[in-house]
Amino acid sequence: MHRSIERKPCLRAVLLTAMFYPLMMAWTLVGIVCSPALIAILTIATGWKIDRVVRYWIKVHGRGLIVIVSPFVRFRKEGLETIPLPSILIVNHLSFVDGYYMASLPFHDMTFAVGAWPFKMYWYTAFMRLARYIDVENVAWNDAVAICRRAASENGCVLFFPEGHRSKDRRLQPFYSGAFRMAIETGLPLVPLCITGTDILLPPGKHWLHPADIRLRALPAVDPAGFQGASGPTRFCNAVRERMAIALDEMRGTDP
Repeated sequence: MHRSIERKPCLRAVLLTAMFYPLMMAWTLVGIVCSPALIAILTIATGWKIDRVVRYWIKVHGRGLIVIVSPFVRFRKEGLETIPLPSILIVNHLSFVDGYYMASLPFHDMTFAVGAWPFKMYWYTAFMRLARYIDVENVAWNDAVAICRRAASENGCVLFFPEGHRSKDRRLQPFYSGAFRMAIETGLPLVPLCITGTDILLPPGKHWLHPADIRLRALPAVDPAGFQGASGPTRFCNAVRERMAIALDEMRGTDP
C-alpha cells in the first residue's frame, strides 16, 4: 500500500532546513546577478547559441542544489551513461526538487517541457524563455515539435514530466500522452527515468526538508516504431508506465 508518510522534524532535518533555504536563496541570487556576464563569456568561449548556453547555466544552478543538500542525502545514479542522444526523456514527479536532480544527468543540453506554473516564477521566467523551454499548456503542438526537432538536430534531448504534477502518495499518476506522441512523430527513442526519495527530501506541499536516500535510474530506451497507428500513443504510454511502475516498486523494495 502506498501512502504519504508524515515525518516529524529530527535534529538533522532542522539543520538541513535551516541551512538549505538561506544557501539556496544566496546561490540563486548570485546566479541571477552573475548570469549576464557569465552567459556572455560562455557564448564567446564555446560558440554555442544562447539557448544552449542558458541550458548549461541552468544545469550549473541545479548542481548547486545537489551540492547544498549532499551532506544530508545519499544519492545514487544508475544507468545514466546508457542514455542515447538525441532522445525524449520522461521522469516520474515526486517533489519540487526533481527538476534540480536532472542536473546529475551526464549532459547539459536538455530542454524541459513543463506546465505553465514554473514560467510564472518571475526569478526563473527569463532563463526558461532564453533556454527555449516548452510551456506544454500554452504552446502550439507544431511549435513544440519544431523545438524538439531542433534539439535533436543538435544532439540534445527533451524532458517531460508525463504525470503533469507531483504525486502526493508516491504512486504513478495517469500519464499525459504528449511525450509519447512527440517520440512517435519525431522518431526519437524514449528513455524512462525513475526517481525515488525526493518526496522524503521535500514532500509536496511541505517546507521542512528531511535527510533522504535518492535514486535516479535510467531504464532501457524504447523505440517508438512499434507504436504506430491511431492507438499508438495510448499503447506506448501504457507500456512505458507499466515498466516504470515495476521499476519504482523494485527501487523502493516493495511488491508491485
